[in-house]
Amino acid sequence: MIAVRLALAVALLAAPACAEAAAWTVDPARSRIGFSGVQVGAPFQGRFKRFSAQIDFDPAAPESGRAVVDIDLASAETGDAQRDTSLPQAEWFDTKATPQARFEATRFVAKGNDAYEAIGSLTIRGIRRDAVLPFRLTREGSTARAVGHLDLVRTQFGVGQGPWASGQWVALEVGVDIDLTATEAASKP
Repeated sequence: MIAVRLALAVALLAAPACAEAAAWTVDPARSRIGFSGVQVGAPFQGRFKRFSAQIDFDPAAPESGRAVVDIDLASAETGDAQRDTSLPQAEWFDTKATPQARFEATRFVAKGNDAYEAIGSLTIRGIRRDAVLPFRLTREGSTARAVGHLDLVRTQFGVGQGPWASGQWVALEVGVDIDLTATEAASKP
């Protein structure tokens, strides 16, 4: 469930891809897509070790941007062996049937003071829902960093089947955090 929210957040933060927007290359060593939740009353955090992002974004014209972020759901890790073994299973991410989550941002909206929203959709377990990812963008030369947070309800994406669907053992609410560092591609003549 956390993975789903993370995927959405990453995709949204990954930013736009349009003909007039600038292409960005995400630095995986300096980027993170994380998630958080609560299991039997105890908070936990995790991350997705593998993801890819295609981002086209111009802060001066965010509405023309596009982004696609694919998250390898089998790469979810929380540091708890039992939880990490369960997440790829059919009751949770069902990675055999749907190995990736995808966030697609079709546009971005400037909110002022370096704040933006990535508007698009998140797909997990084959269920696609509209999603809005708020994030802050800081830029230094040709490098930019996007940091954002999104709250999701895991069961809206079918994450947590059977006894896990009620929220009795694992809370329905999941947080997704993105922290992406990317470099702007050189302009083509």
